[in-house]
Amino acid sequence: MAHHITKLLSITLLLTALIGGGWYLLRQPDAPQGPTYSEVQLHRDNIRALVSATGTLNPVNTVQVGSQVSGTIQHLYADFNDQVKQGQAIAQIDPAIFKARLAEAQANLESAEAARDKAWIGVLDARREYDRQADLYKKKLAAESVLDAARFAYQSAQVEHLVKSAGIAQAKAALQREQVNLDYTTIFAPIDGVIISRDVDVGQTVAASLQAPTLFLIANDLARMQVEADVDEAFIGEVQQGQPVSFTVFAYPHRQFQGRVAQVRLQPKVEAGVVMYNCIIHVDNTDLALKPGMTATINIEVARHEQVLTASNSALRYVPSWPQDELDKVRKGLKSNQAILWRVEGERLVPLTVETGIVAEKMTEVSGLELMDGMTIAVPPRRQDTERRRRFGLSLF
Repeated sequence: MAHHITKLLSITLLLTALIGGGWYLLRQPDAPQGPTYSEVQLHRDNIRALVSATGTLNPVNTVQVGSQVSGTIQHLYADFNDQVKQGQAIAQIDPAIFKARLAEAQANLESAEAARDKAWIGVLDARREYDRQADLYKKKLAAESVLDAARFAYQSAQVEHLVKSAGIAQAKAALQREQVNLDYTTIFAPIDGVIISRDVDVGQTVAASLQAPTLFLIANDLARMQVEADVDEAFIGEVQQGQPVSFTVFAYPHRQFQGRVAQVRLQPKVEAGVVMYNCIIHVDNTDLALKPGMTATINIEVARHEQVLTASNSALRYVPSWPQDELDKVRKGLKSNQAILWRVEGERLVPLTVETGIVAEKMTEVSGLELMDGMTIAVPPRRQDTERRRRFGLSLF
C-alpha cells in the first residue's frame, strides 16, 4: 500500500514538473530575433532622374476669331468640331445698316465731286473777270482797286477749288471705310483648322465698341499638341530644352504618351507663395486621342545613366543599432554627395562610404572602389523578417 502511494506521488510530482516546465517555457520572452536587418544585393540597372509636374493640353496654334463691327448674327456657317479652310465664311452679321452707310458715303462722294466741279467753274469765272479788269486797267479804263479785287476773287476761287478737291479725298476715304465695315460683316476663317469653340448663336448681338468679341476659337492642327506645365523653382534648373517627357491623362490611365520639352519660359508665376515656371512640351497626337484641356501628369527625364550600380533608397537610410559615438565616427567627414552602405560580412556589418549619383523614386546610383555587382548590403528589416518567433515554432499568444 505504501509502495502504491509512493508511486502515485512520484507520478503526480513528475506531471506537475512537466506542466510547470512547459508553462515556464511558453511564458519565456520571445527567442532572440537574430539580425535587425534584411539583406539585399547591389545590382546594375538603368536609372533616370525625373521632375514631375501637372499641366494642361492645348493645341500648338489657336486663333480667336472675333468681330471688328457690332451687329446681330444673321447666319452661322460653322459649328463645333467643324473642319474649316482659310478664307472660308463661317458667320454673317446683318449687313443692312452697313449697306445703308455705304450708300450714304457713295452719295457724299458724288456731292463732293459736284462741289469740286462747281468750284472749278468759279475759278474760270474769276479768271475771266480778272483778265477783263487787267485789260481795262492797261487802257486806263479801270481803277487799280478794282483790278486788285478781281485778283483776290480769282485767288479765292482757286483756294475754294482746292478745298472742294480735298473734300473728295475725304469722301473717298469715308466710302472706303464703310466698304471695309461692310466686308467685316462676313467673318472668314483666318487659318486652316478645326473649330473647338463657338461662343455666339444666330440672333445674338455682338458689340465691338470696346474690344473685339470672340466668336470662334480655331485650332490649327490637333495632330500636334502641347502641354503647358508649371514646374517648381526648386527643380527648374534641371529642366532643359529637348529633354524627353512621358505623361498620362485621366482618360487613358494605362497609356503613356511621349513628348519633348520645347521651351522653358522665363516669366515666373507665383501660386500660394511658390514660384513656378511654365514649360512647353510638344506632343505628337496623330491618332487624335488627346483633347484640348485635358490634365496631364508629366515626368521630365532630366538625367539618365545606363547599367550603373544601384542601391535601394532604404539601404542608404539604414542605421544599425550601434553606439552613437561609433556611428558619429563612421559619418565623420561625409560630403553632401556621399552616404553610408552597410556590407554584410557573416554576422557583422561593415560600413562603406559611397558616392551617390542619380536619385530615383526607389533606387539611387552609387559608386565606390569597394562596391561590386552582387554585393550583399543591409536594409531595414522587412515585415516577414521581424515576425516574432517563439520556441518550438509555435505561438499561443
